[in-house]
Amino acid sequence: MSQTEHRRARPEVSVIIPVYNEEAGLQALFARLYPALDALATSYEVIFINDGSRDRSAALLAEQFRARPDATRVILLNGNYGQHMAILAGFEQSHGEIVITLDADLQNPPEEIGKLVAKMRDGFDYVGTIRMQRRDSLWRRKASQVMNRLRERITRIKMTDQGCMLRAYSRHIVDTINRCGEINTFIPALAYTFAQNPVEIDVAHEERFAGESKYSLYSLIRLNFDLVTGFSVVPLQWLSFIGVILSMGSAGLFVLLLIRRFVIGAEVQGVFTLFAITFFLLGVIIFALGLLGEYIGRIYQQVRARPRYLVQTILEQRNGETIAATPRQSVVQAVQPAQIMDQGPNS
Repeated sequence: MSQTEHRRARPEVSVIIPVYNEEAGLQALFARLYPALDALATSYEVIFINDGSRDRSAALLAEQFRARPDATRVILLNGNYGQHMAILAGFEQSHGEIVITLDADLQNPPEEIGKLVAKMRDGFDYVGTIRMQRRDSLWRRKASQVMNRLRERITRIKMTDQGCMLRAYSRHIVDTINRCGEINTFIPALAYTFAQNPVEIDVAHEERFAGESKYSLYSLIRLNFDLVTGFSVVPLQWLSFIGVILSMGSAGLFVLLLIRRFVIGAEVQGVFTLFAITFFLLGVIIFALGLLGEYIGRIYQQVRARPRYLVQTILEQRNGETIAATPRQSVVQAVQPAQIMDQGPNS
């Protein structure tokens, strides 16, 4: 097939959906997703990435693949690598000119995909989204607002709602992201740095259909640390500035105490104040070591050059034939989809 023919064979829209322990809500997702995409009256593919689920998610995805092999592909990862690594795995397998990411929990309605496709057809290369009337808890909304403001000040990346994964990317941006070899990254921010004509639109937001959020408070903190340290060295610059200020203050305090020693004589009344200052400086030093450790840790993970994720099996249809192949097997039928339905994700 020539390159021109290959481009014509590409679907216009690719929908990337990471799945982790979403057994309870997958059938509802299938029931709403495919009619919403059919309504677009264009060619599309849906790529599900099973991110090491421990429930029957893999079996349900295999069943859906058997029901719609013409428009469905399933990537089974051999472990849990996190949402963003799962999306990167989907990016590498996608063929569409417009690539859309969507969570599997139905908090972002699949019916909103049409809005993103329309904006991409208007000439934008990156479409971000803003959740209207958010159904998250109050602390989650307030924490997101605070982190959004802090992240924008540090990275200069303007995303009104960084937590919404319903986004659209052009083929050029996806190919550029695929060439990046970063171990820890935040995909919407990375895409924003490559976009030439980005835009944000409002989308609906619903309550989670089933199950619980996979993001704990610690996970959200880790995600924002990765975002800040992955796209800016401003924290290091702030740390240097704080170090200069504290050094000047310490020098001034030393001169003041030295003068008091010669003028007033020996005194011990300020010993607790000195303890407080010492503990404060120790806290700053420990924080500085932790911040430096974040950057050094990223360097360490990067220079090891280990695979970001490992693909166990890919279920897809090629030339009208159902294929279940490992990444190194291009056309060999390595695993029957029916076997995956019975065995689960890690068999």
